[in-house]
Amino acid sequence: MQIRPANLDDPAFAALMEEHRPAMQATAPPESQHALDLSGLRQPSVRVWTIHDNDVLVGCGALQHLGTGHAEVKAMRTSRSRLRRGVARAMLDHLLAEARRSGYARVSLETGSMDYFAPARRMYAAAGFVECGPFGDYVEDPNSCYMTRAL
Repeated sequence: MQIRPANLDDPAFAALMEEHRPAMQATAPPESQHALDLSGLRQPSVRVWTIHDNDVLVGCGALQHLGTGHAEVKAMRTSRSRLRRGVARAMLDHLLAEARRSGYARVSLETGSMDYFAPARRMYAAAGFVECGPFGDYVEDPNSCYMTRAL
């Protein structure tokens, strides 16, 4: 698998981002959906990467600058056809390495608290993330699980 900076204008990237939307809409009310759309991913505070297998886009991930020494993992997606095959873990490892190289001391994330997101929460916990309270602009939300880890 190869990881490279994302081309946000690539139709395959837009399709991957859209693939996740129905699951979010089915599991959480709109006020509890915190995924960045394409315009959010274009913000200067966000860096996005894609992961490819033989030039086929199979996943993506991003880091959003929150403040001095603190970044957030955003836009973690794996193509439905590649779930549970190590794509997300490879991207997460890349994001953590990029965060270290960029001088961040802490990385946090928000994911869903519903059963649908249990595999993601297990992956994050295995990577050293622990549950925490809301950070950044987040507020307490029973539909969200907040996690963080030091680098």
